[in-house]
Amino acid sequence: MALFSKKNREVFTNPLNIDHPILGQVLGICSALAVTSQLKPAIVMGLAVTVITAFSNVIISIIRNTIPNRIRIVVQLVVVAALVTIVSQILKAFAYDVSVQLSVYVGLIITNCILMGRLEAFAMMNKPWPSFLDGVGNGLGYAMILVIVGAVRELLGRGTLLGLQVLPDGYVNNGMMTMPAMALILVGCVIWVHRAFFYKEK
Repeated sequence: MALFSKKNREVFTNPLNIDHPILGQVLGICSALAVTSQLKPAIVMGLAVTVITAFSNVIISIIRNTIPNRIRIVVQLVVVAALVTIVSQILKAFAYDVSVQLSVYVGLIITNCILMGRLEAFAMMNKPWPSFLDGVGNGLGYAMILVIVGAVRELLGRGTLLGLQVLPDGYVNNGMMTMPAMALILVGCVIWVHRAFFYKEK
């Protein structure tokens, strides 16, 4: 099927490996460090970015030929801001405790360079379906790092996952894992492993 052609599959899968937004392009690092002290907010933030990236890509792709070039960034920001507002209100309605934990970081999705980069580099030049796949792929790639870092930090820092006790009672929590600096170190380690696997010296 044309919907799942080789090109479309590559558009979806590339952001999950070699063109990963965080590991390959080193974008969106700030929020990746800020919301990963526990697994639950990391998962919610990852899903929020995935939904917003996918649908903002689709909307911009649909209207791309009607957007004057001189105001395209403004239009992109308005679309992303509208979607962020909707997602923020849904979180407050159905997952208020998580929305409090995420605090201002949901609002800062508006300025996330992954979103703006995909809108400018892909959605403005491609049709809606590939743009949707690109948005989902980049969002899931971003979410994957948040989940990995959030799981490691919560497990070693609190002995829990999703608030449930996992490690035995005798385990002494590693307080350093709850500090922002450890998030940076963990992301750095994941980037190191990723590049060692995907990038070979010539």
